[in-house]
Amino acid sequence: MAHRLQLIGGGRMGEALLGGLLAGGWARPGDLAVVEKIPDRRAELADHFAEVTVTDTPLEGVDAVLAVKPDVAAEAAALLREAGVGRVLSIAAGVTTARLQAALDEGARVVRAMPNTPALVGAGAAAIAAGRHADDDDLAWATGILEAVGTVVACDESLLDAVTGLSGSGPAYVFWLAEALMAAGVEVGLTPAMADALTRQTLLGAARLLVESGESPADLRAAVTSPGGTTARGIAELESRGTAAAVVAAVVAATERSRELGGS
Repeated sequence: MAHRLQLIGGGRMGEALLGGLLAGGWARPGDLAVVEKIPDRRAELADHFAEVTVTDTPLEGVDAVLAVKPDVAAEAAALLREAGVGRVLSIAAGVTTARLQAALDEGARVVRAMPNTPALVGAGAAAIAAGRHADDDDLAWATGILEAVGTVVACDESLLDAVTGLSGSGPAYVFWLAEALMAAGVEVGLTPAMADALTRQTLLGAARLLVESGESPADLRAAVTSPGGTTARGIAELESRGTAAAVVAAVVAATERSRELGGS
């Protein structure tokens, strides 16, 4: 059986990509393989994805997505080298293309990506960067894979730490805001269930409005902020407490930590 792609690592992101590629018609089940070391997880994947090859060893010469934890990325890349794999898309956080290149064959084409967890529901945001030998065709190949679970932008590899600080860590900032809004709802008298339901839908609706309207965040905010009204009072409180500066500081701190972890 000829495979188009193998996913190295059958964790949450690997499974999300697999599901997205199948749902979006990028590939048929028989075109795909998942390489997973943990027997119980292999059994789960085989049960969930009928006709997809599930194995514990990389396939010979088949393009690969490296979806493993950063601390085992070099080991996994070495196995790909032994299997004669010539093109790799890596979503291992913080692992540079240079480090991967050193573990792969010298001429291997490497594309590095920073996706985020909303890929699990097909709403991810990812940035990709080409390694030394990767060309436009390789970037198009990687884009096609990641677009199965969200939006993709291309950038220089030096910017991937900033991408990590913004969109990689960004979902956690939103979840943190959700926690705060739920707690605030309870503080002003709502039941926990009401605060939960209203917060979830408010964040979903605001995000959809931002994306689907095409308007700027500033214009959308102004449209619901009447002078002297309730929203104006709330925004004034956020501004007086330096909330915008705190968000900037969070992105900067996460970016710096990404650089530390990647040794850059």
